[in-house]
Amino acid sequence: MLKKRIFILTGITISIVLIYWFTLVGNNPDYVLPKRAVRLAAMALIACSIGYSSVVFQTITNNRILTPSIMGFEAVFILFQAFIVFLYGDKTFQVIEQQTNFILSVVLMFGFALVLYFTLFRKRQVHVYFLLLVGLILGAVFKSMTSFLELVIDPNEFAFVQRYLFASFNNINTNLLGISAIALFISLLIGTRILHKLDVLLLGKEQAITLGINYQRLVQISLLLIAIQVSISTALVGPITFLGILIANLSYEFIPSYKHKYTILGASLFGIILVVGGQYLVEHLFNMNTTISILINFVGGVYFIFLLLKSRRL
Repeated sequence: MLKKRIFILTGITISIVLIYWFTLVGNNPDYVLPKRAVRLAAMALIACSIGYSSVVFQTITNNRILTPSIMGFEAVFILFQAFIVFLYGDKTFQVIEQQTNFILSVVLMFGFALVLYFTLFRKRQVHVYFLLLVGLILGAVFKSMTSFLELVIDPNEFAFVQRYLFASFNNINTNLLGISAIALFISLLIGTRILHKLDVLLLGKEQAITLGINYQRLVQISLLLIAIQVSISTALVGPITFLGILIANLSYEFIPSYKHKYTILGASLFGIILVVGGQYLVEHLFNMNTTISILINFVGGVYFIFLLLKSRRL
């Protein structure tokens, strides 16, 4: 039954990908198809990174309505973009190339995670919810700093910052795609080695410790891997806040398994379906008058409210 559901979900994913790839190719397939292939690769990469990070983050927090974005990674990214525009103005991308900007953004967000996690965990046995609270507060501080920079920079230069406020798959740099794919592959390769421990962690913190799981180390490794993947997805296409909640919970409902290798696969496939389907609607139904992040955040926000009401009834 489980394998049948995964097979069906995989078939739906492939169908949607093919529909997006070959719809309205026109008279220039040699130009359109490779360009769409790059977008599809970026969408698959983003779906896999958000799928893994969301499911694992909800496991270590034991909460299905939280996402890694609550830790403030997206706020750090946008603050960095606003800061470099504040420094260099309209010459930003003449001074800092896109590839350099991407690498600096990922390093900065990963450094933020290192400082936050290891500073707190080395002092004492810190509950993960305390870590979430600190990340939430810092995220609010970074957003306030970004708002201040947006007020003082030139209005014409604000357009450089605004391009990072919404996710977009229209201008994917192939060099960035290659670097991010390598980083994602390495993080997923490391992450697959701890999936069996995360399966045990579903029993609860105390039970996992009793069964021999080093809880603190497992949480540290998981959070650092999450930091890398959220950094990659945010720096590559921008923030998509509610996508993680949506695809993770859809995976839980459609693939009822305690094994993370199945739920993460399901979340990744749902992510591809939603992102590719959303981009198809943006291009062919809304005629590029909106962005994919608005569509996904709307659907995800409604689903988030549904989850809150559902948990309250329970």
